[in-house]
Amino acid sequence: MGRRARWEYLCRIWPEYRQAGREQRGRLLDEVCRVTGYHRKYAVRRLNGPPPESRPPRRRLRGPSYGKAVDQALRLVWEAANYPWSVRLKALLPLWLPWLKKQLAISPRLESQLLRISPRQMDRRLKPYKVRAKRRLYGKTKPGTLLKHHIPIKAERWEVNQPGYTEIDLVSHSGDRADGEFIHTLTLTDIHTGWTESRAVMGKSQAHVVDALELIRCRLPFELRGIDSDNGSEFINYHLHGYCQLLGIEFTRGRPYKKDDNAHVEQKNWTHVRRLVGYLRYDSPQALAAMNDLYDNELRHLQNLFLPSVKLLEKMRVGSRLRRRYDSPKMPLDRLLAAPGRKAARLSALRALRTRLDPFKVSHAVDRKLRAIHGLSNARHNPRGRAMEAAAPVENRNNAVSHKGLGKRSAFPTAPTAPSPGLHL
Repeated sequence: MGRRARWEYLCRIWPEYRQAGREQRGRLLDEVCRVTGYHRKYAVRRLNGPPPESRPPRRRLRGPSYGKAVDQALRLVWEAANYPWSVRLKALLPLWLPWLKKQLAISPRLESQLLRISPRQMDRRLKPYKVRAKRRLYGKTKPGTLLKHHIPIKAERWEVNQPGYTEIDLVSHSGDRADGEFIHTLTLTDIHTGWTESRAVMGKSQAHVVDALELIRCRLPFELRGIDSDNGSEFINYHLHGYCQLLGIEFTRGRPYKKDDNAHVEQKNWTHVRRLVGYLRYDSPQALAAMNDLYDNELRHLQNLFLPSVKLLEKMRVGSRLRRRYDSPKMPLDRLLAAPGRKAARLSALRALRTRLDPFKVSHAVDRKLRAIHGLSNARHNPRGRAMEAAAPVENRNNAVSHKGLGKRSAFPTAPTAPSPGLHL
């Protein structure tokens, strides 16, 4: 029943109700609640109050709270911050806002709107700029059979309250064929803080993987206490096992063919590596140097200092659904500052670095280096039709979708198999 129909009905029933006795009023109230859908107490107040107005009430229309200026500012930060989920976008806005003022004219009113806008409203404002895309994944892991009885399986949930316990994995950049030597990315993710480091290596040599892990360990702002890997031969070998024993690092592995055992690093493989360099083939020393230059500098700073993440607190089964609850978004550096067992000198340097760096300039530098890296791919062995997509104009960078998933579903670039030169994390 519409507003006008309810008004007409109340105009007819009001005088009848006022003249009715106690018993008849009860029956009339039942009828009013059934016809109009009013709560019984509200219906009593309406019928015992003054008579309905002589004309039907007009709906008070609320004007828009946010204008085009808010959309423009949100879109600028959203693109530079790698298309984050709206809850993460709201968490990073206060940190990025001082640098945003150098690019846009931000009035005090616009600043207050940006700080109070809700994540749901952000999704509505950014909806025209989001599109869905499919993703295609390849696996190049060959099981390792040596030393399996020496390396324990870690299958239960990680319960750690200090940094240093990590997951590691390799991401292949082989294009559409897996023969010959090509580049892999070694990804290391800290369970407690979400701090992520990457290093490119040529091939899957056991010695190269250990050397890359040592380089990552030396620049971590916390002590490396444990690593957890899959069952690939690049990890299950005497080189890495002896390296961990020498340094007192706990070494565990997941169950074969159970990617959920390494869920933390598997997610970073997509958001921190695959969405950057796509599925193209990189097999030259020049590409190796360019990728490590990106991983060691701008990308490392952008991901760990400026981009927040959420952590899963609990999962509950509600009927046939699985409900997940997450903590508030925080930057990996902020989680590290509040955790024990970190290296104070390096953290002080990182805090000072964050105050100096402009996140928009860092994002643009990542874009520039990505264009150079895409140009170094081996076009002969790239997936068909994707080599040209990698050289697409920068305008294509806006074709991304931001979703909430796992509690936080990842954002996919337009061509996930060969992303545009724009930044897609």
